[in-house]
Amino acid sequence: MKIEAQFVASASNLVQCPPWDRIEVAIAGRSNVGKSSLINALTGVKGLARTSKTPGRTRALNFFTMGDELGLVDMPGYGYAKMSHEEAARLAPMMSDYLEQRSNLAAVLILIDARRGPEREESSLAGLARSRNLEVLVAATKSDKLKNSERAAAAKRFAALGVQPIWCSAFDGEGLDTLRRRLFRLARPAGDPRAA
Repeated sequence: MKIEAQFVASASNLVQCPPWDRIEVAIAGRSNVGKSSLINALTGVKGLARTSKTPGRTRALNFFTMGDELGLVDMPGYGYAKMSHEEAARLAPMMSDYLEQRSNLAAVLILIDARRGPEREESSLAGLARSRNLEVLVAATKSDKLKNSERAAAAKRFAALGVQPIWCSAFDGEGLDTLRRRLFRLARPAGDPRAA
C-alpha cells in the first residue's frame, strides 16, 4: 500500500520543527531496530527514510508527512556504542525537549526488536510519554525473525510495558495494516468514518 508521504525537514531543536497543525507521532527505538525500514514500509514509499547498514546515523528529528493529517517524527536511535559522548550529550536534551514540550505530539511509537523485548530505556520512554498523557504504541519489529513457538515467551517480556505490542515486519508486511490504522486513528477525530 502506498500512502502520500514525503520528507519535510530535519530539526536539531524545537525552533526548527515544522510550524504545521498536523498531529505528530514520535518514532523511537534502538539504533538497530529498523526505524527507517518501518517508515518506508508503512508509507509504501521506498527510500523515504534513509536506511543504512551502519546503525545510529540519525542525528536529528526527521519530519515526514503521512497522508493528509499525520506527521511522523523519526528520532535518533539510542543504545549505539559507537556514538561519541559529545554527540550523545547533544542529542539527549534535543529529544527530551521535543518529547516534553512539542504541542503537536500525540503519541510515541516505541520500536523494539521482537527477539529482545523491552529494556530499561524503553520503560523510561514509556513512562515519560505517559507523564505527558501521550499515547504509547509498541511495535515488535523484525517479527519475521521470531519463530511462532517463541512468540508466547516474547509476549511475556513485552507485558512489562503494559501495552499489547503489534508484531511488525518491514520484510513480510506483518502488522503494517494494523499499525497504520492505529496511527491514522490518532489524527482523525472520533466519529470520522475514516478513523475506523
